[in-house]
Amino acid sequence: MRQEPGALSEEQAARMLAGMNEVIRAGEEMRRLRTEMIRLFAGFGWTQDKIARITQMSQPAVSKQMTRFAADEPLPRLGVALQQHDVAWLEGRLWALAEEVAETLDAARCARFVAALARGRRRFTPQSTDELRRLLEADLRLGAAELPAAFRTAYDEISRGLDTGAEPAGPGSAAASVRRTVARQLQRDRLRGDA
Repeated sequence: MRQEPGALSEEQAARMLAGMNEVIRAGEEMRRLRTEMIRLFAGFGWTQDKIARITQMSQPAVSKQMTRFAADEPLPRLGVALQQHDVAWLEGRLWALAEEVAETLDAARCARFVAALARGRRRFTPQSTDELRRLLEADLRLGAAELPAAFRTAYDEISRGLDTGAEPAGPGSAAASVRRTVARQLQRDRLRGDA
């Protein structure tokens, strides 16, 4: 097949679309996460109006999301105590700590990893969790003078939980992505003194 002068090659088009596909996949994952979060909020007993206000969606859009839930399907459960020991919860806490370190330390080793997680380019797997732990450990060691002691304490607690074999979340618990998201926010609030 002849290529017109000035036309894109197949390789150029593939590279160009690869980034777009990544953004689209991340957007789809975020929409699924938002749906799961709406289910969680409904499980808290919140009204559709309240959920609409918090999610910045219209009330009819929230209502449409809620009607997708099967009537006989139980709403997910989630405790909001920071001290939970399932893998997704601990990963969320680890992510939050890495974000705080990346924002506090210049040239933090974990900064690129955190940015990739935020953009949906990285996902949590046992291998990526270990990689983030190594990066964070190095940052905590090298930046010990600049970082609050609470960061090291949180890291030690999270690492201990991951090392001793995290517990399963339990039947009827919220999805792993929801647990990770809630734990991330709770840990950030705690580290900032907002909790």
